[in-house]
Amino acid sequence: MQRPEFDSIKDYTEFCKYYWYRDELIKICKAHGLKATGSKIELNKVIEAYFSGEKILPEKKKTAKKKKAVVKLTLDTGLIACGFTFGNMFREFFRQQTGEENFKFNVDMVATAKAVKESGDESFTLGDLLDIYYGKKTYATYDKSALQWNKFVKDFCADEATGIYSERLKAAAALWKIVRESDMKKEYSHDLFEKYKDIFL
Repeated sequence: MQRPEFDSIKDYTEFCKYYWYRDELIKICKAHGLKATGSKIELNKVIEAYFSGEKILPEKKKTAKKKKAVVKLTLDTGLIACGFTFGNMFREFFRQQTGEENFKFNVDMVATAKAVKESGDESFTLGDLLDIYYGKKTYATYDKSALQWNKFVKDFCADEATGIYSERLKAAAALWKIVRESDMKKEYSHDLFEKYKDIFL
């Protein structure tokens, strides 16, 4: 089944049968006067609300309040109070805390920092964020369903049978396009390969 135009889709359940890229979701939201910013997950929530009769409108720009800068960061420093970002100053702070030379923020830290800022939780500290890094606490987790394409390619390439293609990535992308625009599960399987393998040879 080919993916229909958005305006001909009757409900959110039908909408979820198909794969949508983030830029497509942004276009849909803009075309319908809805909030068109945020992650793919957030945009999906805006569209889900739209199908249930609620319009989440674009946010009006807020004038930023000047905050007093925190000079020295400690584990007790509030994430909101210090104006936390994923910039070099904070990466260096966590590098020192973990002892990891090439420290990188993980996806759950990103999801948590965003949730803390959105909720205005002033009690949440950099120490709490470090606990998220080590998996000692859970506050908000990253929805890994946004990585369907990455998993699809990984599983495609892990299947030795796909070695018949000289350009595996192109073949994976062509097969993904078929899956993405259909109501099939957005997962790679060997059966899927067997069904469509001759198309890409």
